[in-house]
Amino acid sequence: MEQTFVELLQNNAEHAQAFHSRFDDVQESQHPDVVSVCCSDSRVLQDHLWGNDEPGRVFTCGNIGNRVVQRTDAGEVVSGDVLYPIEHTGTETAVVVGHTGCGAVTATYDALTDGLSEPPGIEHCISLLKPHLEGGVEALPDDVERTAAINRLVEYNVDRQIEFLLESDAVPETVDIIGGVYDFQDVYDGQRGEVHVINVDGETSVETLREEYPDIESRIERLWEY
Repeated sequence: MEQTFVELLQNNAEHAQAFHSRFDDVQESQHPDVVSVCCSDSRVLQDHLWGNDEPGRVFTCGNIGNRVVQRTDAGEVVSGDVLYPIEHTGTETAVVVGHTGCGAVTATYDALTDGLSEPPGIEHCISLLKPHLEGGVEALPDDVERTAAINRLVEYNVDRQIEFLLESDAVPETVDIIGGVYDFQDVYDGQRGEVHVINVDGETSVETLREEYPDIESRIERLWEY
């Protein structure tokens, strides 16, 4: 057996010992405060980025490109992963978290600009992002370099995922929908590992958001107000 997995099991034993009593109140049901939709990336430690060590508090979804969109015979719908806690556990806050240097956004950008292809499984995921990122690619300044283009599209993708949630009849209007970007590449002002708020219920103006939410003013920042 690979030593890496043996080490994971050892770490899990420590986790089990530390968390033994923390499951007492959630063994039979869950009522998470928030559903967090993050990108599946080894650099994005989804519970750790919120400092969460409480079972039952955060319902975490992960996929490449932090998508909320699922394709069905009826067309595009809100992914069941995201919708489940809203529909069944009373969760009233949804957070979509992109991250700097996103590989899924990069692959989508390359597919849209150079026609590059991916293996079928990845191509399916990219195909869900393509129609939502096309407008962003077209709106990029002509002189923007590749890395900057990708990080602007990370924001654009978060905006489009939030837009999809806001427009869906499946998501009640009472649900707060927030978008952020997790930065570990020193792209935004602040420390590595911070989440920067870029969208609240569809509002993307930094000035407006800072006026409306002065308690988090320093954490509201965008690279691109298109």
